[in-house]
Amino acid sequence: MIETMRKVTDAERRDRIGLRHALATAASGVEAAVRAVTCLHATEASSVYLSAYARSRASRESISDALFGRRTVVRQLAMRRTVFAFPVDLLSAARGSASARVAKQMTARLAKDAELAGIDDGPGWVADRCAEALRAIREEPGTTAQLRARIPELNTRIAAEGRPAVLAPVGSRVLSVLASGGSVVRGDNAGRWQASRPVWTAVEQWLGEDPGVLDEREGYRELVRRWLWSFGPGTEDDLVWWLGATKTAVRRALADLSATPALLEDDTPAWLHPDDAEEVRLDRDWAALLPTLDPTTMGWRRRGFYLGDHGPHLFDGAGNAGPTAWWNGRIVGTWTQQPDGTVEVVPIEPLSLAAAAALEAEAAKLTAWFDGETIATGYVPPIVRGRVSRGSADAASGR
Repeated sequence: MIETMRKVTDAERRDRIGLRHALATAASGVEAAVRAVTCLHATEASSVYLSAYARSRASRESISDALFGRRTVVRQLAMRRTVFAFPVDLLSAARGSASARVAKQMTARLAKDAELAGIDDGPGWVADRCAEALRAIREEPGTTAQLRARIPELNTRIAAEGRPAVLAPVGSRVLSVLASGGSVVRGDNAGRWQASRPVWTAVEQWLGEDPGVLDEREGYRELVRRWLWSFGPGTEDDLVWWLGATKTAVRRALADLSATPALLEDDTPAWLHPDDAEEVRLDRDWAALLPTLDPTTMGWRRRGFYLGDHGPHLFDGAGNAGPTAWWNGRIVGTWTQQPDGTVEVVPIEPLSLAAAAALEAEAAKLTAWFDGETIATGYVPPIVRGRVSRGSADAASGR
C-alpha cells in the first residue's frame, strides 16, 4: 500500500502559528514563551521583552529576572550572525553548530583585515587578542568601553568590516569572536531594558558552569528538531536560511531526525517533526502585536502564507521586518508608539470589526505594559516611514 504524503494547507499553518507560538493561548512563563519559538531575536534589546510579553503577558521585571536573575534565557551570537536569546539548555547545540560557523567566519575576516593593516600573522594576532580579552573578562567582566580602557590592544585600529576606507578599533570585533565562540556571553546589561549595553562575562561565571558544546552534527540536529516543532512544516530553503547553514548540514539533520516529508498547499515539498503527524486546528480568533524582528515574523524564508503581498510595506531591503500586527495567523498591519507611550495600530488592509476591536484591545494592553516608557527601533516599516513623511509634509504645508 502506497502511503499518501500529507498536505498541510495555509490555513492549518496559520492555526499552527497561533497554537505553537503561544499567541492564541499564552505560555506559562518567560521560559515557555522562548521555547515556543525555539529562541528569540535579540538584535534589539526591547524585542526580547516584547516577544516574551506577547506570548506570556510577563512583566518587564519577570523577563529581566529570566535574563539576569534566574539566567534561564541567555543571549548568544548565532544564526546569520544575529544575536538570539536561547533557553539555556539549547546553548550547547547552538555553540557547536550555528555559532561555531559564525565564529570561524568572523575570525577569518578579522585576521585578513589585520594583515591588510600591516600586521604579520593575522590568525595568531587574533588569537592573542582573544586570549588577552578573555583573561581580562575572567578577572572582571566589563562593557566594551570598559574593556577597551583596560586592554590597550583592543584600541588597535584597522579597517572596519565591510568598510575598508574606515578605520575602527578592533575591540568590538574581538569580543564578537569570543561571543560567537561561546567563551563569553552578554551578561548583565549596563543600560536600560530598551538598550543593549552588555557586560561581557565568561560563560562559566555567568551560568555557574560551562554548558558544553555539542559537535556540529548533533547541534544542527537539535536546532532543526526544535525548529520543526515550532515552525513546521517548513522547506529545506526555510531551514537553510534560518540556520545560515549549508544544504548539506540541513539535509543531514533532517535525515538524522527521520523528519516526516509533507507538501505545502502549493505542492512544495516540506518537512514536519517526526512526532507531528496529526492535523492542527484552532477554533478561536486571536490577535497579536509583535516587535521588530520577532521570531514568528522572521521564522521562514517563504512567507506568503502569513504575509501575502504586504512584504514591501513591512520589510526593508535587507529582509528585516519592523513591528507587526497579526489577526488569525496573518500580518494585517504594524504598530507604532506615540511620544507618551500610547500604542497605535496601523492597518495595511481593511479590517473586520472583530479584528479591529481585538487589535485595539491588544494595543491598550501593550500601552499599559509600557507604563509611559517608549522604545526606538532601527527597523521602521516602510509604510510607517511614508506615513511620517506625509504627516511632516502636511504640517509644513499647514494641512
